[in-house]
Amino acid sequence: MLHIGHAWSAIVAHDLAKERGGNFLLRIEDIDVSRSLPAVIDDFRRDLEWLGLEWNEVPTQSSRLDQYKRVKDLLLEQGFLYPCSCSRQQIIDSAIDHGPEGPIYPGICKGRHLEITSETSLRLDSEKAMCRVGSVFWQDEFAGQMLADLSQFGDVVIFRKQDEASYHLAVTHDDAQDCVTLVTRGQDLLPYTNIHRVLQSLLKLPVPRWYHHDLLIDKSGRKLSKSRSSEPISALRLMGADGRRFADKLRSGNFPGGISLSKA
Repeated sequence: MLHIGHAWSAIVAHDLAKERGGNFLLRIEDIDVSRSLPAVIDDFRRDLEWLGLEWNEVPTQSSRLDQYKRVKDLLLEQGFLYPCSCSRQQIIDSAIDHGPEGPIYPGICKGRHLEITSETSLRLDSEKAMCRVGSVFWQDEFAGQMLADLSQFGDVVIFRKQDEASYHLAVTHDDAQDCVTLVTRGQDLLPYTNIHRVLQSLLKLPVPRWYHHDLLIDKSGRKLSKSRSSEPISALRLMGADGRRFADKLRSGNFPGGISLSKA
């Protein structure tokens, strides 16, 4: 369910789009079948409408599975992906360094001749990818010009087991398909844009600008999170609260008790 942090991100993206004469896009990222429930997706729309936001809805990720497969075949043909059979525990036990995604994969399966099956993931050969793209830059409206660097990730997973496209591959592909010119999301996702920028270069996709906004945090200094069961805004909606007024309070910096804006 959407929580106040999601509402803040949606409001920032919506308002930036409207200020610049663009469209605020809603994309349902539903390729995680075990968690993508139709009833919850309908609640997303009700919550956004309650906040007074207007959007254009683009195709769901589940409708693009064939497109992701074509991208996978292309990257395999060009030699940028290789199969990996390692479990998470193997990676934890073998990793030397840590990055934004946790233990950096130490390349256990790189160079091995593994068959691609439903039990293998597909990793990006980061060294080969960086050799191909060279120095590529991306522009964030807070951080300025950034040089893409994959060293903090190692060989990141691009397709998970069961042939499921990763978040990194899916959003990079979809942003191009949906003609996105400004990617708006939280500061916590800024490091991952390095991966997306390299994929854009490999796949010869258009390059947008990025706007990584500050996060809402609780009184302990931790970001609001669905994994920590932050209170859903649907609870306020169902209580009959005024969503447009609530959105205007967030815009003015009037956050609920115990919640504040990070200074990232």
